Amino acid sequence: MTDIEKTQRHEKRMKRHKAVVDDKIKQANDDKGLLLVITGNGKGKSSSGFGMVARALGHNMRVGVVQFIKGAYSTGEEAFFRRFPDEVEYHVMGDGFTWDTQNLEQDIASAKAGWEVCKRLLLDPTIDVVLFDELNIVLKMKYLESETVLADLAKRPEMKHVIITGRGAPDAIIEAADTVSRIEDVKHAFRQGIRAQKGIEL
Repeated sequence: MTDIEKTQRHEKRMKRHKAVVDDKIKQANDDKGLLLVITGNGKGKSSSGFGMVARALGHNMRVGVVQFIKGAYSTGEEAFFRRFPDEVEYHVMGDGFTWDTQNLEQDIASAKAGWEVCKRLLLDPTIDVVLFDELNIVLKMKYLESETVLADLAKRPEMKHVIITGRGAPDAIIEAADTVSRIEDVKHAFRQGIRAQKGIEL
C-alpha cells in the first residue's frame, strides 16, 4: 500500500468515526446532576475526584468536600483547596486509617458525623459539586448503610453533581451511579519499599 493509499484509507476511517461520534453527541442532549463513583484498588481515585473539583472551580462553581478516613495527616489537596475558602467548603471528618484508630465505635461515630455534614452540603443550593472522598470504604466497612446514603443523595437538587471515591464501592452505589470508573492496581512503588511521596500520595 502506497503512502497516498494509507492517507486516503485513514481519512475515510476518520470520517466514519466522526459521523458516529457526532451522532452520539447529537443524541446526548439531557442535563442532570451526576453521581460519579471512582473505585478499585489502584492509585488515583482521590486524585481523580480532586481533579474534578479543580475543573469545577474553573467554571466558577462552588464545591463541598468531605474526607472520610483520612485525618491523621495533612494532604496536599487539603492544603491547596483551603486557599479558596469562598469557593470550597472543606471538611476532614476521619480519624485516620482503620488499622491506626483500632476503635470501631470511634470510626462509626466519625462516619456518622461526616455524613451529617454531607447531608447539609447536598441540600445547600449554593454548592454545585460535592466530593465525598473515601466514602466507599466507610460503606464497605458498614459504618454507614448504603440505603441511607442513596436515600439522602436522592433528595439533592436536580443539577448537583456528587463524586464518591474509595475502594470497595458497594454494588448498590455502583448500580445507582451514572458514571463508574474502576482503577486497576498494576504496580505500586510502595511494594518496592518506597514510602509515600509528597505531591504524589500525600
